Amino acid sequence: SVAFSGPSAAGGGAPAAGAVALTGADTSNPPAPASSSSAGTSSGLSHSRAFTSSFLAGAVAGATAKTTIAPLDRTKIWFQTHETRFNLRACLAFLRDSYRSEGLLRLWRGNTATLARIVPYSSVQFASHEQYKRLLHVDGGRFESAHWRRFVSGSLAGVTSVTCTYPLDMARARMAVTKSNTYRNLGHALRCIWRQEGALALYRGFSPALAGSLPYAGTSFYTYETLKRRFVFGGVAGLFGQTSSYPLDIVRRRMQTAQVTGHPEYTKGIWHCLRLTYQHEGIVHGLYKGLSMNFVKGPIANGIAFATFDLVQWLLRRTPMFSDQQGGK
Repeated sequence: SVAFSGPSAAGGGAPAAGAVALTGADTSNPPAPASSSSAGTSSGLSHSRAFTSSFLAGAVAGATAKTTIAPLDRTKIWFQTHETRFNLRACLAFLRDSYRSEGLLRLWRGNTATLARIVPYSSVQFASHEQYKRLLHVDGGRFESAHWRRFVSGSLAGVTSVTCTYPLDMARARMAVTKSNTYRNLGHALRCIWRQEGALALYRGFSPALAGSLPYAGTSFYTYETLKRRFVFGGVAGLFGQTSSYPLDIVRRRMQTAQVTGHPEYTKGIWHCLRLTYQHEGIVHGLYKGLSMNFVKGPIANGIAFATFDLVQWLLRRTPMFSDQQGGK
């Protein structure tokens, strides 16, 4: 989390300027950061209030990060789901054509669906991560012995959030690659997919998403926790996490959008989709198409998300809603 200089997380003082900082080197007795599972207990918060603050902070963090990079995210999804060669010139042409044909807001098409997905997704992910950390005693043991627990708690949080919100991700992907008159809104997209393709279609691509969430969320949270929760480290965490599972992200997007892009062959399974992508487009321009976009948007989005989560959680835990009944269990 963000480690604030000056008053401790248990105190009532405001954070000092430039508060996003690397924690001290004394790992034998580190300060209790706002986002650690022990923070709620050490500050007198009940577990229910600690969970609520994590849930709300996660919602704000996810919405802020995704809205910031929405045009880049939409561009990446379009190239992931088409065989068009990905490069900087092609990206700029896509953004230019989208702007000229349908206006500036076209670049944020699907962002409402993204927010409808990312708010519960991010809330569940951050809040469940706090709970898994507590259950696995991530912050309770020696620094050297906590590495595997950090990775496992992050992976479990990723699996939990993906499972709870996957249909929303499916609808968002469809909206990102179709014309604006195909689906009126998120609810319309969900209804159309259900009626035209069946209920199971809402979970098409779920297997690669689940498989990808294990290394992605595990690596992201592990890297962030290990590197002491600084803004730039949040960016590095996201970059490592996304790179480790990127081919599965390609498969997920192609399976989700196969029915509207004219490639039903991508729905025959993970390995079949991986093989087809490799055969038609290769490794760099196929399985890792759009990865360079992650080098730009990934660190920005994840840095914003981690820093926003810690800051909002720190502020929430000092409001009367949480601070006036400290000590209750």
